[in-house]
Amino acid sequence: MAHSIHQPRFTLTFFHPKYWLIWFGLTCLFLLTLLPLGILRKLAYVNAWLLKKLAKKRIRIAEQNIALCFPNMPAREQTELLNKHYVTAGMALFETAIGWWWPDWRLRRIIEIEGFEHIKAIQAQGKGVLALGIHNVNIETGCRILGLFHKSIAFYRPHNNPLMDYIQFKGRARSNEYLIDKRSSRALLDALDAGKLCAYLPDQDYGKRGAVFVPFFGVKKAATISATLMFARRSNCIPLMLSTQTTARGYKVKFYPPMDDFADKDDVEALTDLNHRIENMILEQPESYLWMHKRFKTRPPGEASLYQ
Repeated sequence: MAHSIHQPRFTLTFFHPKYWLIWFGLTCLFLLTLLPLGILRKLAYVNAWLLKKLAKKRIRIAEQNIALCFPNMPAREQTELLNKHYVTAGMALFETAIGWWWPDWRLRRIIEIEGFEHIKAIQAQGKGVLALGIHNVNIETGCRILGLFHKSIAFYRPHNNPLMDYIQFKGRARSNEYLIDKRSSRALLDALDAGKLCAYLPDQDYGKRGAVFVPFFGVKKAATISATLMFARRSNCIPLMLSTQTTARGYKVKFYPPMDDFADKDDVEALTDLNHRIENMILEQPESYLWMHKRFKTRPPGEASLYQ
């Protein structure tokens, strides 16, 4: 399995002048995260303002996603949700640094876990745990927190910039077991067969290949990846849902009850149920979901794009 584990190495080329601006930005971010969490949450409003000024394309995508997912939501409520989302997205920059760099003792003071008994029950049966997560904007913090309670394994997409790839990998792997190249499904199946806790995020639009069109909120035909079912059917595992949530004092990792019959359903029924579970998790903290991703970019043959 070793060839499937992505592990970038530090090289002296990272001191080349072309990387100096990145080093400067990372240093500033690190210094900011020495501040208390409460101050960082206030600074997130500044980031939200900058986001609305500088990332207008992403803002339009978020607006369209909210309108598509909640067609019956009054315009005023849609605007309120979007404004809350921009603040949580502004906080995500700090949460990434928190996940990568905060010492364990500092994190443990502000975190909690719910539903961990489900992990213990599955692994007591000698099975792996396929933890199906969602793209909340605080996911980098969630990855780190998860490892503090139970080391996990996850897919990983290498960053295009070598220095950022190294920094990102070190941060994500800091409290977890190892990361698998996103192209190596076999390595994830092996980990599940070995009884590991493996995280997988099935909630985005990954293109036409292997997609099944099932409902997601207000969109009746949303491309939903079928690989989730493949992992559940071809390995000795039980799936369950996983989310990272914001709390008044910090963060919570939440596990939901096992989906014992998920792999036994046909594709459409299983993935419809999966999306419904994802919807329910999003609705617990809708402002935290990554609405700036083109969730509905892949359309069935003959259907026009949902994005202007």
